[in-house]
Amino acid sequence: MSKVSIERITKIVRFIRQRGSASMAFLKENLEVSEATLKRDFAFLQDRLGCPLEWDRSKRGWVINDELAVGGKFELPGVWFDSSEVVALLTMLHLVEGVQPGLLEDHIAPLKSRLRSMLAEGTSSARPIENKIRLIHFAPRRVETKHFQQVSSGLVEGKRLQLKYWNRERKESSDRTISPQQLVHYRENWFLDAWCHHRNALRSFSLDAMLSVKVLDEPAVEISGQEMEDHFRSGYGIFAGTATKQAQLKFTPERAQWVSKETWHHNQRSEHTEDGSYLLEIPYSNDQELIMDLLRHCPEVEVISPPELRKKLRAMLNAALEKNFLPTPQ
Repeated sequence: MSKVSIERITKIVRFIRQRGSASMAFLKENLEVSEATLKRDFAFLQDRLGCPLEWDRSKRGWVINDELAVGGKFELPGVWFDSSEVVALLTMLHLVEGVQPGLLEDHIAPLKSRLRSMLAEGTSSARPIENKIRLIHFAPRRVETKHFQQVSSGLVEGKRLQLKYWNRERKESSDRTISPQQLVHYRENWFLDAWCHHRNALRSFSLDAMLSVKVLDEPAVEISGQEMEDHFRSGYGIFAGTATKQAQLKFTPERAQWVSKETWHHNQRSEHTEDGSYLLEIPYSNDQELIMDLLRHCPEVEVISPPELRKKLRAMLNAALEKNFLPTPQ
């Protein structure tokens, strides 16, 4: 039996299990095959796999009568996946491997082995199935393995952490006691959302900026899910806090083809203009990450408002121009 037939037969059994019964018309429409093809699949299920498949006049559809199954409830043999499930498993495998090479190797090796085993059981291919999905990771920052393990331990056990943390802007270290709330993997890098007992507020800490980590015996303060949601989702990107400003952006018709498909913020508003330009309105609290994203799209984006954001972007562009200016040869 071909791979396509395996996928179709798996779907036939799934449809019947989910609905209790499935008519020929329903299966033809959802599987996009002919009645003759379905009859061959039915015969294979009944004759080769021993499936107690029969027509139920009262339900006006095909059912699986488990009372007639050998050994109880009928199940498909082995582990079979349809195409979407194969892609999902492959994506999981590559995500697990790509989170950060070596960071969790001792812990996730059994999971990777199990995923590979499941793929081997559920698919057949002329070339390794793993080569059919590729995830590209760009510019992850290195995290000390021991720091990640300490952070994870404190988070799972509900213990406070003592940090020596490097502040890049001030170029100095500080000692912090924090109550970890959640680990975040964002734009290829790891962050820890936590209650900072020094600031008496929620803060995000970049794991690569942690110079030392120690798990304390003192229990961590727990912040409610709603408070976490309100604090971290209102800002822009990784920068949290109540959104106090609205950025109004205008992208050229050329760039609109891509940006209009993107979600920059869960509360964004957008519209297309008559000339094909794309207007995007985004709430934010800290403009640092927003500026970085705008620079990626220059010169195809214009800041309509607020004036201070427009002024800051222009200053950044002027500074870049000055640094990269090439004098005219004499």
